[in-house]
Amino acid sequence: MEYKDYYKILGVGKTATQDEIKKEYRKLAKKYHPDLNKGDDQAQEKFKEINEAYEVLGDEQKRKQYDSFGSFSHGQNFDPSQHGYTFDSSDIDFGDLFGNIFGGGGGSFRTSSGGINIDDLLGGFGGGGKRARQPQREPQYEMKLEISIEEGYKGEKKNLVINVGGENKSITVNIPKGITSGQKIRVKGEKWGIQGSIIFEIEIKNNNLYRLENLDIIGKLNILPWEAALGSSVVATTLDGKIKVNIPKLISSGKKIRIANKGYTDRKGNRGDFYFEINIVNPETLSEEEVKLYEQLKDISSYNPRA
Repeated sequence: MEYKDYYKILGVGKTATQDEIKKEYRKLAKKYHPDLNKGDDQAQEKFKEINEAYEVLGDEQKRKQYDSFGSFSHGQNFDPSQHGYTFDSSDIDFGDLFGNIFGGGGGSFRTSSGGINIDDLLGGFGGGGKRARQPQREPQYEMKLEISIEEGYKGEKKNLVINVGGENKSITVNIPKGITSGQKIRVKGEKWGIQGSIIFEIEIKNNNLYRLENLDIIGKLNILPWEAALGSSVVATTLDGKIKVNIPKLISSGKKIRIANKGYTDRKGNRGDFYFEINIVNPETLSEEEVKLYEQLKDISSYNPRA
Protein backbone atom coordinates (compact mmCIF):
# COMPACT_ATOMS: atom_id res chain seq x y z
CA MET A 1 0.00 0.00 0.00
CA GLU A 2 1.06 3.64 -0.40
CA TYR A 3 2.56 5.57 2.49
CA LYS A 4 0.91 8.93 3.21
CA ASP A 5 3.21 11.71 4.39
CA TYR A 6 0.88 13.61 6.69
CA TYR A 7 3.52 16.27 7.41
CA LYS A 8 3.81 17.00 3.70
CA ILE A 9 0.02 17.13 3.31
CA LEU A 10 -0.24 19.79 6.05
CA GLY A 11 2.91 21.59 4.89
CA VAL A 12 4.74 21.35 8.22
CA GLY A 13 8.05 19.88 9.33
CA LYS A 14 8.41 16.84 11.54
CA THR A 15 9.51 19.04 14.44
CA ALA A 16 6.41 21.25 14.24
CA THR A 17 4.62 21.95 17.52
CA GLN A 18 0.98 21.00 18.06
CA ASP A 19 0.04 24.70 17.82
CA GLU A 20 1.84 25.02 14.45
CA ILE A 21 0.10 21.90 13.13
CA LYS A 22 -3.27 23.23 14.28
CA LYS A 23 -2.63 26.62 12.67
CA GLU A 24 -1.70 25.09 9.28
CA TYR A 25 -4.66 22.73 9.42
CA ARG A 26 -7.13 25.60 10.00
CA LYS A 27 -5.63 27.58 7.14
CA LEU A 28 -5.85 24.68 4.66
CA ALA A 29 -9.29 23.58 5.86
CA LYS A 30 -10.64 27.08 5.19
CA LYS A 31 -9.11 27.10 1.74
CA TYR A 32 -10.46 23.71 0.64
CA HIS A 33 -13.74 23.50 2.59
CA PRO A 34 -16.55 22.03 0.39
CA ASP A 35 -18.88 24.96 1.13
CA LEU A 36 -16.39 27.28 -0.56
CA ASN A 37 -15.54 24.91 -3.41
CA LYS A 38 -18.89 23.55 -4.55
CA GLY A 39 -18.58 21.33 -7.60
CA ASP A 40 -14.80 21.10 -7.23
CA ASP A 41 -14.06 17.41 -6.70
CA GLN A 42 -10.32 17.99 -6.37
CA ALA A 43 -10.85 20.48 -3.55
CA GLN A 44 -13.13 18.06 -1.73
CA GLU A 45 -10.57 15.26 -2.00
CA LYS A 46 -7.89 17.63 -0.73
CA PHE A 47 -10.16 18.57 2.19
CA LYS A 48 -10.59 14.90 3.10
CA GLU A 49 -6.83 14.36 2.89
CA ILE A 50 -6.15 17.36 5.15
CA ASN A 51 -8.63 16.10 7.73
CA GLU A 52 -7.09 12.63 7.71
CA ALA A 53 -3.61 14.10 8.23
CA TYR A 54 -4.78 16.30 11.10
CA GLU A 55 -6.68 13.39 12.66
CA VAL A 56 -3.27 11.76 13.21
CA LEU A 57 -0.84 14.64 13.71
CA GLY A 58 -3.28 16.62 15.87
CA ASP A 59 -3.35 13.77 18.38
CA GLU A 60 -0.05 13.35 20.25
CA GLN A 61 -0.53 9.62 20.83
CA LYS A 62 -1.39 8.87 17.19
CA ARG A 63 1.45 11.13 16.04
CA LYS A 64 3.99 9.15 18.11
CA GLN A 65 2.67 5.90 16.65
CA TYR A 66 2.85 7.32 13.12
CA ASP A 67 6.41 8.61 13.67
CA SER A 68 7.48 5.17 14.91
CA PHE A 69 6.96 3.76 11.40
CA GLY A 70 10.07 5.59 10.23
CA SER A 71 10.68 7.75 7.16
CA PHE A 72 9.14 6.99 3.79
CA SER A 73 8.45 9.04 0.67
CA HIS A 74 4.88 10.12 0.01
CA GLY A 75 3.31 7.41 -2.21
CA GLN A 76 6.08 4.88 -1.47
CA ASN A 77 5.08 1.23 -0.94
CA PHE A 78 4.58 0.60 2.77
CA ASP A 79 3.97 -2.68 4.69
CA PRO A 80 2.23 -2.08 8.05
CA SER A 81 2.68 -5.74 9.05
CA GLN A 82 6.34 -4.93 9.71
CA HIS A 83 5.22 -2.57 12.47
CA GLY A 84 2.96 -4.88 14.44
CA TYR A 85 -0.20 -4.62 12.31
CA THR A 86 -1.58 -7.68 10.58
CA PHE A 87 -4.83 -7.51 8.63
CA ASP A 88 -7.15 -10.18 7.27
CA SER A 89 -6.70 -9.75 3.53
CA SER A 90 -10.02 -11.40 2.76
CA ASP A 91 -11.94 -8.71 4.64
CA ILE A 92 -9.95 -5.47 4.40
CA ASP A 93 -10.39 -2.59 1.99
CA PHE A 94 -6.79 -1.55 1.36
CA GLY A 95 -7.90 1.85 0.09
CA ASP A 96 -8.87 2.81 3.65
CA LEU A 97 -6.15 0.92 5.48
CA PHE A 98 -3.71 3.72 6.25
CA GLY A 99 -6.32 5.95 7.85
CA ASN A 100 -7.88 3.00 9.69
CA ILE A 101 -4.58 2.11 11.35
CA PHE A 102 -4.86 5.35 13.30
CA GLY A 103 -8.65 5.46 13.53
CA GLY A 104 -8.73 8.34 11.07
CA GLY A 105 -11.96 7.31 9.40
CA GLY A 106 -10.47 7.02 5.92
CA GLY A 107 -10.61 10.73 5.12
CA SER A 108 -14.05 11.67 6.43
CA PHE A 109 -14.76 15.24 7.55
CA ARG A 110 -14.44 14.18 11.18
CA THR A 111 -12.00 16.33 13.19
CA SER A 112 -11.98 15.12 16.78
CA SER A 113 -8.37 16.09 17.60
CA GLY A 114 -7.60 19.40 19.20
CA GLY A 115 -11.19 20.53 19.71
CA ILE A 116 -11.58 22.11 16.24
CA ASN A 117 -15.14 23.04 15.30
CA ILE A 118 -15.45 22.97 11.51
CA ASP A 119 -18.15 25.68 11.66
CA ASP A 120 -15.55 28.07 13.11
CA LEU A 121 -13.43 27.70 9.97
CA LEU A 122 -16.04 29.63 7.97
CA GLY A 123 -16.43 32.36 10.56
CA GLY A 124 -14.32 34.74 8.51
CA PHE A 125 -16.53 34.21 5.45
CA GLY A 126 -19.75 35.71 6.78
CA GLY A 127 -20.96 32.54 8.48
CA GLY A 128 -20.48 30.39 5.37
CA GLY A 129 -23.15 28.50 3.54
CA LYS A 130 -24.72 25.18 4.23
CA ARG A 131 -22.51 23.00 6.43
CA ALA A 132 -21.04 19.91 4.74
CA ARG A 133 -22.55 16.70 6.01
CA GLN A 134 -20.14 14.81 8.26
CA PRO A 135 -20.40 11.03 7.80
CA GLN A 136 -20.56 9.18 11.10
CA ARG A 137 -17.55 7.02 11.81
CA GLU A 138 -18.23 3.29 11.97
CA PRO A 139 -17.82 1.69 15.41
CA GLN A 140 -14.71 -0.33 16.05
CA TYR A 141 -14.49 -3.12 18.61
CA GLU A 142 -11.18 -4.20 20.11
CA MET A 143 -10.61 -7.50 21.87
CA LYS A 144 -7.92 -10.05 22.67
CA LEU A 145 -7.74 -13.33 20.76
CA GLU A 146 -5.85 -16.23 22.31
CA ILE A 147 -4.46 -18.80 19.90
CA SER A 148 -2.24 -21.85 20.33
CA ILE A 149 1.34 -22.09 19.11
CA GLU A 150 0.17 -24.64 16.53
CA GLU A 151 -2.55 -22.29 15.20
CA GLY A 152 -0.10 -19.43 14.78
CA TYR A 153 2.60 -21.64 13.28
CA LYS A 154 0.39 -23.21 10.61
CA GLY A 155 -2.26 -20.50 10.14
CA GLU A 156 -5.89 -21.48 9.99
CA LYS A 157 -9.51 -20.33 10.15
CA LYS A 158 -10.87 -19.98 13.66
CA ASN A 159 -14.61 -19.97 14.42
CA LEU A 160 -15.55 -17.68 17.30
CA VAL A 161 -18.61 -16.46 19.15
CA ILE A 162 -18.16 -12.86 20.29
CA ASN A 163 -20.47 -10.51 22.17
CA VAL A 164 -21.12 -7.23 20.40
CA GLY A 165 -23.64 -4.76 21.82
CA GLY A 166 -25.08 -7.43 24.08
CA GLU A 167 -25.60 -9.89 21.20
CA ASN A 168 -23.64 -13.06 20.53
CA LYS A 169 -22.33 -13.20 16.98
CA SER A 170 -20.66 -16.16 15.25
CA ILE A 171 -17.74 -15.15 13.04
CA THR A 172 -14.74 -16.74 11.35
CA VAL A 173 -11.26 -15.21 11.67
CA ASN A 174 -8.41 -16.08 9.31
CA ILE A 175 -5.27 -16.58 11.42
CA PRO A 176 -2.27 -15.74 9.19
CA LYS A 177 0.63 -18.16 9.28
CA GLY A 178 3.48 -16.84 11.42
CA ILE A 179 1.52 -14.20 13.35
CA THR A 180 3.08 -13.27 16.70
CA SER A 181 1.76 -11.98 20.02
CA GLY A 182 0.86 -8.28 19.93
CA GLN A 183 0.06 -8.21 16.22
CA LYS A 184 -3.48 -7.37 15.16
CA ILE A 185 -6.10 -8.72 12.79
CA ARG A 186 -8.91 -6.52 11.47
CA VAL A 187 -12.19 -8.18 10.51
CA LYS A 188 -15.00 -6.26 8.79
CA GLY A 189 -18.21 -6.89 10.69
CA GLU A 190 -20.66 -6.40 7.81
CA LYS A 191 -20.18 -9.97 6.61
CA TRP A 192 -21.23 -11.24 10.05
CA GLY A 193 -24.11 -8.86 10.70
CA ILE A 194 -22.01 -6.47 12.79
CA GLN A 195 -21.83 -2.74 12.15
CA GLY A 196 -18.19 -1.64 12.08
CA SER A 197 -14.96 -3.61 12.43
CA ILE A 198 -13.44 -5.91 15.00
CA ILE A 199 -9.74 -5.56 15.84
CA PHE A 200 -8.26 -8.69 17.41
CA GLU A 201 -4.95 -8.37 19.28
CA ILE A 202 -3.23 -11.76 19.16
CA GLU A 203 -1.91 -13.52 22.25
CA ILE A 204 -0.17 -16.87 21.73
CA LYS A 205 -0.70 -19.23 24.67
CA ASN A 206 1.67 -21.98 25.75
CA ASN A 207 0.27 -25.47 26.36
CA ASN A 208 1.29 -28.82 27.85
CA LEU A 209 3.19 -29.81 24.71
CA TYR A 210 5.03 -26.64 23.74
CA ARG A 211 5.99 -23.21 24.98
CA LEU A 212 7.23 -20.27 22.93
CA GLU A 213 10.22 -18.10 23.89
CA ASN A 214 10.66 -15.39 21.26
CA LEU A 215 10.84 -17.59 18.14
CA ASP A 216 12.23 -20.66 19.92
CA ILE A 217 9.89 -23.54 20.71
CA ILE A 218 10.52 -25.74 23.76
CA GLY A 219 8.88 -29.17 23.91
CA LYS A 220 9.23 -31.89 26.54
CA LEU A 221 10.86 -35.20 25.58
CA ASN A 222 10.15 -38.15 27.87
CA ILE A 223 12.92 -40.75 28.01
CA LEU A 224 13.57 -43.87 30.12
CA PRO A 225 16.30 -44.06 32.79
CA TRP A 226 18.49 -46.43 30.77
CA GLU A 227 18.11 -44.23 27.66
CA ALA A 228 19.36 -41.29 29.75
CA ALA A 229 22.25 -43.32 31.21
CA LEU A 230 23.43 -45.14 28.10
CA GLY A 231 22.41 -42.68 25.38
CA SER A 232 19.98 -43.55 22.64
CA SER A 233 18.30 -42.51 19.41
CA VAL A 234 14.55 -41.85 19.76
CA VAL A 235 11.75 -40.62 17.52
CA ALA A 236 10.20 -37.32 18.70
CA THR A 237 7.63 -34.86 17.34
CA THR A 238 8.12 -31.22 16.27
CA LEU A 239 5.59 -28.90 14.62
CA ASP A 240 7.00 -30.07 11.26
CA GLY A 241 6.46 -33.75 12.07
CA LYS A 242 8.52 -36.61 13.50
CA ILE A 243 12.32 -36.59 13.61
CA LYS A 244 15.12 -38.72 15.12
CA VAL A 245 16.80 -37.25 18.18
CA ASN A 246 20.15 -38.47 19.49
CA ILE A 247 20.21 -38.64 23.30
CA PRO A 248 23.73 -38.19 24.70
CA LYS A 249 24.97 -40.48 27.51
CA LEU A 250 24.35 -39.49 31.15
CA ILE A 251 21.91 -36.70 30.31
CA SER A 252 19.70 -35.51 33.18
CA SER A 253 16.18 -34.10 33.42
CA GLY A 254 15.88 -30.41 32.52
CA LYS A 255 18.73 -30.49 30.02
CA LYS A 256 17.87 -29.35 26.50
CA ILE A 257 18.76 -30.71 23.08
CA ARG A 258 18.74 -28.08 20.32
CA ILE A 259 17.43 -28.73 16.81
CA ALA A 260 18.45 -25.77 14.64
CA ASN A 261 15.88 -23.97 12.44
CA LYS A 262 12.92 -26.05 13.59
CA GLY A 263 11.29 -23.37 15.72
CA TYR A 264 8.58 -20.78 15.06
CA THR A 265 8.62 -18.85 11.77
CA ASP A 266 7.25 -15.29 11.81
CA ARG A 267 5.64 -13.41 8.91
CA LYS A 268 9.00 -11.96 7.83
CA GLY A 269 10.52 -15.44 7.45
CA ASN A 270 12.64 -15.30 10.61
CA ARG A 271 12.85 -18.70 12.28
CA GLY A 272 13.89 -19.88 15.72
CA ASP A 273 15.18 -23.20 16.99
CA PHE A 274 13.39 -26.16 18.56
CA TYR A 275 14.57 -27.38 21.98
CA PHE A 276 13.70 -30.78 23.47
CA GLU A 277 13.66 -30.49 27.25
CA ILE A 278 14.57 -33.86 28.77
CA ASN A 279 12.17 -35.48 31.23
CA ILE A 280 13.28 -38.85 32.65
CA VAL A 281 10.29 -41.12 33.27
CA ASN A 282 10.24 -44.44 35.14
CA PRO A 283 8.10 -47.30 33.83
CA GLU A 284 4.73 -47.67 35.54
CA THR A 285 5.43 -51.35 36.27
CA LEU A 286 8.58 -53.48 36.43
CA SER A 287 9.07 -57.16 35.66
CA GLU A 288 10.81 -59.43 38.15
CA GLU A 289 13.94 -59.41 36.03
CA GLU A 290 13.92 -55.61 35.84
CA VAL A 291 13.58 -55.38 39.62
CA LYS A 292 16.59 -57.72 40.07
CA LEU A 293 18.68 -55.60 37.68
CA TYR A 294 17.75 -52.44 39.56
CA GLU A 295 18.70 -54.12 42.86
CA GLN A 296 22.06 -55.12 41.40
CA LEU A 297 22.62 -51.57 40.20
CA LYS A 298 21.76 -50.24 43.67
CA ASP A 299 24.30 -52.60 45.25
CA ILE A 300 27.19 -51.75 42.91
CA SER A 301 26.63 -48.01 42.38
CA SER A 302 28.48 -45.55 44.62
CA TYR A 303 26.85 -42.39 43.19
CA ASN A 304 24.91 -40.23 45.63
CA PRO A 305 22.94 -37.37 44.03
CA ARG A 306 22.24 -35.85 47.49
CA ALA A 307 25.83 -35.62 48.62
